[in-house]
Amino acid sequence: MKPMRHSMSKFLQLSRFSRFSFRDLIVTAGPTLLALVAVCAIAYVVVDPTPPRHVTLSTGQENSAYEEFGKQYAAALAKHGIQVTLKPSAGSGENLHRLKHGEVDMAFVQSGSTDEAKAEREGLVSLGSLFTEPVWLFLRETKAHPITQLSQLKGMKINVGPRGAGAPRLFKQVLALNGVEPADLTLGALANTPATVELLEGRIDGLVFTSAPEAPLIQMLLQTPGIKLFDFIQAEAYARKLPFLTHVVLPQGIVDLGRNIPDVDYNLIAPTATLVARADLHPSLIDLFVQAASTIHGGAGWFQQQGQFPSARYTEIPVAAEAAKFYKDGPPLLQRYIGSFWLANFFDRMWVLVVAFGALLLPLSKVVPPLYVWRIRSRVYRWYGQLRTVEQALEDVPDARRAEIYAAQLRRLDEIEELVNQVSVPLSFADGLYGLRSHINFVRQRVLGLMADGVADAPQALPA
Repeated sequence: MKPMRHSMSKFLQLSRFSRFSFRDLIVTAGPTLLALVAVCAIAYVVVDPTPPRHVTLSTGQENSAYEEFGKQYAAALAKHGIQVTLKPSAGSGENLHRLKHGEVDMAFVQSGSTDEAKAEREGLVSLGSLFTEPVWLFLRETKAHPITQLSQLKGMKINVGPRGAGAPRLFKQVLALNGVEPADLTLGALANTPATVELLEGRIDGLVFTSAPEAPLIQMLLQTPGIKLFDFIQAEAYARKLPFLTHVVLPQGIVDLGRNIPDVDYNLIAPTATLVARADLHPSLIDLFVQAASTIHGGAGWFQQQGQFPSARYTEIPVAAEAAKFYKDGPPLLQRYIGSFWLANFFDRMWVLVVAFGALLLPLSKVVPPLYVWRIRSRVYRWYGQLRTVEQALEDVPDARRAEIYAAQLRRLDEIEELVNQVSVPLSFADGLYGLRSHINFVRQRVLGLMADGVADAPQALPA
């Protein structure tokens, strides 16, 4: 049993000198690795920060299309771990105000509500136009005197919506083209739901919406007896006069084919709804919202063909670079093949780490090897200072103390040699260790030589 233990001890002792010193490499390269990790972490967080997990979206009035679509966006983004807080508003005007003052991150805005120069000054970008939202003018039906021209509205009570909505501004522009001043009729400022109640109760003559047909109130009024939709028979002329408008047609029977509602085609004028964001919104969130818009608004509808929306067209607000790229090339490459948005975003941002890591790795890689060599050799070189101390102790020794000092230095050399024998270095540095041991022996021989010379020089005792 003892021979086996002795052999194992020999093996372990030999292994200390034969293995590569990972410990020294780690200690030497540790600060460098920590510096690389710190710089990469800073670059990852600061240069291209992680997308926020919370976004505020300003929508519209109760029972409006903006409200309904806002709910769909919130559901779509929730699948990717993004919380979308919906803030109801009066409409486009209030939404623009909120965006300008940083109260929300995104909002639905009607085309024609602003212009390109003003949007750029206020730091706004468009994610594209989403859908057409026609001007719906619903009137109480009067068969005796049907309303065919807007000039016939003089003297009537027409609700155009609250301040901050898009309809009041737009409808006043339309009236102006017909030579009708706001003072020529009574314009109400009720929200859509109470205005609808007033119309059904007969307390107002008509109301104006600008909304997609998906709005519940639109769907209801189109099927309500005694309520007539105004036919903009001059729709093409309006579109030429106001470039942000388009001429759309509500087809016969589109609401209910069985009951043939409506019973004729209706010409309508329509701005487009645009999803607008602050320019500092994280690019990855813009990508995610545009992808959601493609799913929500990409199908065929009452006024659009399959794939017509969302689009970079029909908007006077500059389109964000990420949105424009999506409309040109489709979703980002990584997101096409990686199901997780956050995982795809992580790999997409990895280039920041690669640049930071590469910028530091090359110069630091030239520093670590010399530091490693210095650390290993310093285990050997520091003992040369001890040898030099021994040699200095041999200089100018008084004759009376030579034997004492020489003996003390021999003991010191034995101690040094014993400690040096415990030094562990990789085999590639063993030449330095063996050189040190030979130099220790060289100094020992010198001491022994001095001791021998001292004995020879001592006076011989006279014979009796």
